[in-house]
Amino acid sequence: MPSPYRALFAAPGSKGFSAAGFLGRMPLSMMGIGVVTMVSQINGRYGLAGALSATIALAAAAIGPRISRWVDQYGQRRVLRPATLVALAAAAGLLLAARFGWPDWVLFVCAAGIGSVPSLGAMVRARWAAVYRGTPQLHTAYSFESVVDEVCFIFGPIISIGLSTVWFPEAGPLLAACFLAVGVFWLTAQRATEPAPHPRVRGAEGGGSALRAAGLQVLVATFVATGAIFGAVDVVTVAFADERGHKGGASVVLALYAAGSCVAGAVFGLLRFRGAPERRWLLGICTMAVSMIPLLLVGNLPLLAVALFLAGLSIAPTMITTMSLIEEHVPRAKLTEGMTWVSTGLAVGVALGSSVAGWVIDAADARAGYGVPVVAGAVAVAVGFLGYRRLSRPAPGRGGTVVGHHSEREERHVA
Repeated sequence: MPSPYRALFAAPGSKGFSAAGFLGRMPLSMMGIGVVTMVSQINGRYGLAGALSATIALAAAAIGPRISRWVDQYGQRRVLRPATLVALAAAAGLLLAARFGWPDWVLFVCAAGIGSVPSLGAMVRARWAAVYRGTPQLHTAYSFESVVDEVCFIFGPIISIGLSTVWFPEAGPLLAACFLAVGVFWLTAQRATEPAPHPRVRGAEGGGSALRAAGLQVLVATFVATGAIFGAVDVVTVAFADERGHKGGASVVLALYAAGSCVAGAVFGLLRFRGAPERRWLLGICTMAVSMIPLLLVGNLPLLAVALFLAGLSIAPTMITTMSLIEEHVPRAKLTEGMTWVSTGLAVGVALGSSVAGWVIDAADARAGYGVPVVAGAVAVAVGFLGYRRLSRPAPGRGGTVVGHHSEREERHVA
């Protein structure tokens, strides 16, 4: 590991909360694709599989920001543990309903309950922010966490799809639930690094949701379209591989998609930038959109793997830059909520992308399904350009936040 990353862990407790966050985030890449694989293995209904995955994502989008808002107010331990217990109970219900062929509505109710799963990525990033706020190490820390996210997406689909296809259909989601339980309870046991809560007084200045920030609204809206790219690619890739008789190969292909992002994120964390971060963010959005076009042209898994690896190169840098922009546009007392709103935008997009892709696959074929991420990418670019001016105007008092070598906003690091 390069020395700037190794130096991060000189802070007491940083190894522990980062490791716990890694385990707790594995379900992010395992549960949705695991449910798709499980349902398609049991009854071959990709439309139902995509709709269930979408339900999980939509429920997380509805519940997640509220959970993170409570975390900002009351602390991680008091909120995350009960929320996780609800998600685990719902996951158990979903697996039982799938195993015993219960009515579809039971599957959807349980899928909605899984949406109470907390955003572990936001929780860990909030701990890094508490440790390194105002220093160059914060950029490196956020970059490291982006790499961790991608490592989860490299190994998560391989494990989830592999277990569900080789062992038994429910194996992937079951292991995801186990990772969630261990990660959350390990993280919340580490009290020394838990960020201090910020109780809010009714009627006080700065009250209300973090989403009131105009810049955050742009980020969330754009990431709805970006999430649609991710959700569609996951579902279509499983179907694409299945049509060619190599369903298990979808896990490897999706892992290479994440690997491209992982490589780019690791390099990006070592760089120091001048210039406004919103320009790099918009460039990243445009690159992600353009990278979807070649997917319409591929005809076999090896070419698809190459195309997705190249497409993945733009993901982590864009996500890291997004964290920088959240730092500029969201008050410190609402940082966890602000980060979760971006995850919420992604979750809504994943829901839309996976649902629409499932319908397209059922109506046509998997190759046609790759038109969904192409359209989603075009929407992301349009929203990004329309909202660019809002991103160039940080919230009052936020423009000079130090997260890099320089305090001036134009020399901020991406976070």
